[in-house]
Amino acid sequence: MKNALRSLMFMGLAVLLFSSAFVMDRTEVVSVAKSAGRAAWLTSLGFDLLAEHDGRIFLVASPEDLARLADLRLPFRDETARLRAGHPAEPAPAGGINGDYHSYRELEAELTALAQNYPSLAKLSTIGRSLEGRNLYALKVSDNAALDEQEPAFLVVGCHHAREWISVEVPLLFARHLLEEYARNGEVQDIVNRGEIWVVPLLNPDGLEYSIHVYRYWRKNRRLNADGSFGIDLNRNYGYKWGYDDVGSSGTPASEVYRGTAPFSEPETDACQRFFRQHDFRALVSYHSYSQIILYPWGYIDAPTDKDAALAEMARTMAELMRPVNGRLYDFDRAAVGLYTTNGDTTDWAYAESGIPAFTIELPPVDILHGGFFNKETDILPLFRENLPALLFLAQTAFAAPSQESGNERDERTAAPPRRGGDRGKD
Repeated sequence: MKNALRSLMFMGLAVLLFSSAFVMDRTEVVSVAKSAGRAAWLTSLGFDLLAEHDGRIFLVASPEDLARLADLRLPFRDETARLRAGHPAEPAPAGGINGDYHSYRELEAELTALAQNYPSLAKLSTIGRSLEGRNLYALKVSDNAALDEQEPAFLVVGCHHAREWISVEVPLLFARHLLEEYARNGEVQDIVNRGEIWVVPLLNPDGLEYSIHVYRYWRKNRRLNADGSFGIDLNRNYGYKWGYDDVGSSGTPASEVYRGTAPFSEPETDACQRFFRQHDFRALVSYHSYSQIILYPWGYIDAPTDKDAALAEMARTMAELMRPVNGRLYDFDRAAVGLYTTNGDTTDWAYAESGIPAFTIELPPVDILHGGFFNKETDILPLFRENLPALLFLAQTAFAAPSQESGNERDERTAAPPRRGGDRGKD
């Protein structure tokens, strides 16, 4: 029965992969024989793993990836036609190619409307421009939004990675909830009155547009690299421990976790850095998908910070607040333990920069066989609703907390060697 269930889930994945709603231009799905350590090895080389099924490892492969597999003399099987067979494409969602998910222009229009409809509570700012010239928007929610009152602040960031469409929606819905509920919800009113909530729902607009219109699995930004490949992983481009090793990021431009040529080399991460330093942020959440887990520093190395117990307790509280909403249990752990090592990422940098509670929330599902990056449109509201109590809790905590000191360098002197992570979806 268990094997039959796994097969059903896998074939459900096949339907998602080849739905007409998700464009996969010039891309194949291939499989290679599974062996000890092969999944981790392929991940370290930058290949995009989907699932392990029936003794095979399935990956998304561009023409360049197929050439790399041939160069590695690794036999592979083309699974594309087999997965398509017997699974007619589903019609495109009524809302367009990305349905209820927001494109850059749709998000821009909604943020503008929120700021116009709630002028005393919301202020829309442009914190920079993307590589291709799109605005990077930040929406401020506060009781006197037009004024700089030097209040404590809470930052929620979405979509470092283009294919993680759901990571745009949860921050956006959080901002909308605060504005719509302010007049009738005492808890929301108290939070908004005590500080500034800043929401940056889309840090990678160029990548998102490419994911919508060209290649659904696109992850990075759209930087043309020196070798002719495209893209830098924005969540490996932050300054703290940038390039610490080639496990938590890669120096190879074609890799899905390519860190770029220098810390903050990308206009998107540079804008986030400058914006962060202009405000008194007391907590940060960076949304990603998938894995259904709450992560906290350190990610670059398997070692605790000096605030490990406090961060773990906050993560536990968040998970407990989220569970009753839909009955879904989020795991929680230090990033290097709970998922795999990452260097140059957002939350390590924010913690090292200011000592604040900083979390990566990997939204559901738990794995690729349950849908991976392809959340249903009907999942958007339930996923937001289960995250809302945790976000309100973090805002309350942030606005009650004094300013934090920077991360402690003694953490690094006593740290253990880096560990190789698993083969779950890369955050």
